[in-house]
Amino acid sequence: MKLVMAVIRPERLQCVKDALKDIGINGMTITHVTGRGEQMGLKFTNRVGEFVIDEIEKVKVEVVIDDADLDRVIQTIRRSSETGNPGDGRIFVIPVEQSIRIRTVEE
Repeated sequence: MKLVMAVIRPERLQCVKDALKDIGINGMTITHVTGRGEQMGLKFTNRVGEFVIDEIEKVKVEVVIDDADLDRVIQTIRRSSETGNPGDGRIFVIPVEQSIRIRTVEE
């Protein structure tokens, strides 16, 4: 199993959820996060001067999937979250050694 973790733009969340649902991935964890990547924040200029917002709001979507679904899930997230602009996000893949359902202790 793999944990696919995607940090994406908040406005693309619904598209990603819908696209994952379309390929049969329903369970996910969604977390609202802040951070910065290569774009190093946003710079604004007004009459008073310049200011930088260096922590940008993002959304982290996490799904645990079978190894066989990995490429399909990555491509689905990438296509549905892409805007073509800096700050579109990043996808991480992490191996999952074990998953245990709390209610039934099923592995």
